[in-house]
Amino acid sequence: MKKLLDLLLIFVVMIGTVSVLGCVDVSGKAKSIDTVASDGLIAAVGTHLGEPQDGFNPITGWGYDHEPLIQSTLFKRDSNAVVINDLATGYTISEDGLTWTVDIRDDVKFHDGVPLTARDVAFTFNTAANAATVVDMTMLEKATAIDDNTIEFKLFEPRSIFIHRLVEMGIVPEHSYTGAYGQNPIGSGPYIFKQWDKGQQLILEANPEYYGQEPYFKKLTILFITGDTAFAAAKAGKVDIAEIPSSLADKNVNGMRIVSLDSISARGISFPFEPNTGKKTPHGHPLGNDVTSDIAIRKALNIGIDRQVLVDGPLNGHGQPEFSGVDKLPWGSREAIFEDGNIDEARRILSQAGWVDTDGDGIREKNGVKAEFTLLYPASAQERQALALSISEQAKKMGISIKPEGGSWNKINALAPSTPVIWGWGKLDSSDLYFRYHSESYDPANWNNVIKYNNSKVDQYIEIAMTSSDQDMANENWQLAAWDGQTGFSQNGDAAWMWLATVNCVYLVNEDLDIGTPLIQPFGSDILGNVVEWERI
Repeated sequence: MKKLLDLLLIFVVMIGTVSVLGCVDVSGKAKSIDTVASDGLIAAVGTHLGEPQDGFNPITGWGYDHEPLIQSTLFKRDSNAVVINDLATGYTISEDGLTWTVDIRDDVKFHDGVPLTARDVAFTFNTAANAATVVDMTMLEKATAIDDNTIEFKLFEPRSIFIHRLVEMGIVPEHSYTGAYGQNPIGSGPYIFKQWDKGQQLILEANPEYYGQEPYFKKLTILFITGDTAFAAAKAGKVDIAEIPSSLADKNVNGMRIVSLDSISARGISFPFEPNTGKKTPHGHPLGNDVTSDIAIRKALNIGIDRQVLVDGPLNGHGQPEFSGVDKLPWGSREAIFEDGNIDEARRILSQAGWVDTDGDGIREKNGVKAEFTLLYPASAQERQALALSISEQAKKMGISIKPEGGSWNKINALAPSTPVIWGWGKLDSSDLYFRYHSESYDPANWNNVIKYNNSKVDQYIEIAMTSSDQDMANENWQLAAWDGQTGFSQNGDAAWMWLATVNCVYLVNEDLDIGTPLIQPFGSDILGNVVEWERI
């Protein structure tokens, strides 16, 4: 049966991508990748990019969390997530933090041959600021081209996080931008848009006028397939690289190797912070939880759960323990990392706080409340289901009963303010900490501070970090928000969340393909972020 399913998947891949692969020659036999295009690359990395409904337009969100390929950005990140120049040659910030001045290169052209100038940059940012998009430009008052190579950004108030917007926003051409831009985009990036077969593939060609490193691969084909289908395509020899679930990482595929990339794609559990007093959210959903509102429960779980067990089991070894959700990022705190898997200490914390199993059923109680709760996860997320089951088994040893339950996102959205949930996060943007932990960010409808966390000292550190004009000072205050020696959102302080692990991005890669030094992978991955470095060996 399994063999039949594999054959069907392969057939689907071949039919769905016939225009890319040229799957059938005159003899009716399948061609190999090398026969199709020795200077081309075929990638089944649909999870990385997804297929944008609005097309490949940075103003509507294309490229905000990954390399846009078609467009250039002012800045980019290296393999350590450090911000470096791209179009920009440098920047300065005024003493009051309200004016950012960015200088750009003078040797860049769009794919139609028109020079890229500061006017295009200003146009891009002003258009984005006036549009409702996934890229938050609310802090930008106006962008102005001072001359061809200098842009001035005026902010409504100081914002250290504006640097992330300068990294995320691909630059579009003022002279040819229309509402239909995303369907046939022109940029200045390493690849030129050639063809989009909706629901199937994106075809790009190398930009001969690119100002950066010349791409080795002259043609890049991205297939919008994932999971088992991507695996079947790799097994059939129809792709150079395929993103696969970690559960398939132990399967051998001739001519291909497994590449497991470290990421910041973290899994963590939100703990409703307030008790259930009958209050409701603005949308009428229940608020608070009588078990997780007790800090002893949150701390015991954080200390008692063995995260390496989660990595070795549910993640099939493809991940790393995670303690703060941002361990690997410049704004992550080393002080938030601790020794876990200490069942004895977890039991001590619970007993000292009055959680005792008085009736001998294996579940602790306190003031008539059982130490038990439901743990929600998206029903379609097998990896999160496996994590929930493993956590439940470990929690039993502490006297805590956790009941894993899969559900729709509608159900999760309604219950998250009152019920713990396993989430996936992983943004290369420090403002994510604001939306998770600042009291005024509370907006459960948009997943912001769903637990209604409130700590005035943490708020203070976050506000300093947000408004600082110095990135080092900003990072220091993000770290203090996690733990300052007395309080913080991490396990040492309020233990507001229980972070579990980061999930590696797993790929099958042709043995003759050198992928250079990949960038740090965000949630959803960015395997093509350094594609200009790739080559055949």
